[in-house]
Amino acid sequence: MILCVVVFGWEERCEFPAIFNFGASNSDTGGLAAAFPSFLSEPYGQTYFHRPAGRFSDGRLIIDFIAESFNLPYLSAYLDSLGTNFKHGANFATSASTIRLPDRVLPVDGGFSPFFLDQQYLQFTRLLQVSTSGKVDPKSVPQKDYFKRALYTFDIGHNDLGQAFFGNLSISQVNASVPDIIDSFSTNFRNIYNASGGASFWIHNTGPMGCLPYILAQFPAAQRDEAGCSKTHNDVVQYLNYQLKQAVLQLRKDLPSAAITYVDVYSAKYTLYTEPQKYGFEKPLVACCGHGGEYNFTPNVICGTTIEENGSKVPVGSCEDPSKRITWDGIHYTEAANKAVFDKISTGEFSDPPVTLKQACHKSAA
Repeated sequence: MILCVVVFGWEERCEFPAIFNFGASNSDTGGLAAAFPSFLSEPYGQTYFHRPAGRFSDGRLIIDFIAESFNLPYLSAYLDSLGTNFKHGANFATSASTIRLPDRVLPVDGGFSPFFLDQQYLQFTRLLQVSTSGKVDPKSVPQKDYFKRALYTFDIGHNDLGQAFFGNLSISQVNASVPDIIDSFSTNFRNIYNASGGASFWIHNTGPMGCLPYILAQFPAAQRDEAGCSKTHNDVVQYLNYQLKQAVLQLRKDLPSAAITYVDVYSAKYTLYTEPQKYGFEKPLVACCGHGGEYNFTPNVICGTTIEENGSKVPVGSCEDPSKRITWDGIHYTEAANKAVFDKISTGEFSDPPVTLKQACHKSAA
């Protein structure tokens, strides 16, 4: 049973002893960097960690702010063997992860993470087996009951669409792939639920990919909306999100003992583009760390590398003040944007049911 703190007679705050996260780059705290160490270099991590810290950002991610809100340590990446501790959970997310088996995997150029959601589930079961075996140091793994009392978070799906967008598929073909993507998500969700005995689940939908410089720069002919984002690509994302929400509704019916919160991250993020000044942002569609073009993004010109231009070596560095930009490297968000989104979604305003993050063990508001 999840422990809830009673305040003024109301059940309000859930006390989670651990967090287990499944996802991709938006919540990767070092998984891909552990598997492929050459992927991140300065100025990644410059704002908060002051060094590359396995995150595709200048600082903290939404999952870091979630951990902070429960006074838990930042999640160690399951793939990282250096100084990690899984006492209070683990992060199975890796950048470039998909829900379904990807067409091409890293280190092939244009490939995706080999640790797609099926593999993340298997890694979780391995940690569960090891943790409950009694054969490892109990100070470094979750207690057996932590698996039932933990918060399970999900943020994955955008790379399935990204693979399709850049795979020479028509928009109708991309839409046609969505049901299978969602079916695979539901299958893995059920597997994780059955293996863990967990009761509290926090599921992020996919953000407005059509507002990201890497989409805008490579699809210049796509129809733009009032914020300057690609309406074409955002429409596909919203279709994926609609299907995900329907799947969540079905999961609630099939798993009545689970508290499953669907979080509309899309809407929370989109407001940053429609009202950037309200949140202290400038040039909302322009990457902070990048090089070239209207959006400061050029394919294959990676943040932190050096390129040759007019016979000179030019570093691909960051903008003067990352806190004033939404996008860090053209694909991922800055710490400032991640914090702004966290502040919005943690209130319950974007949740279905409308529970706050700290009420995520409840099926409805207390």
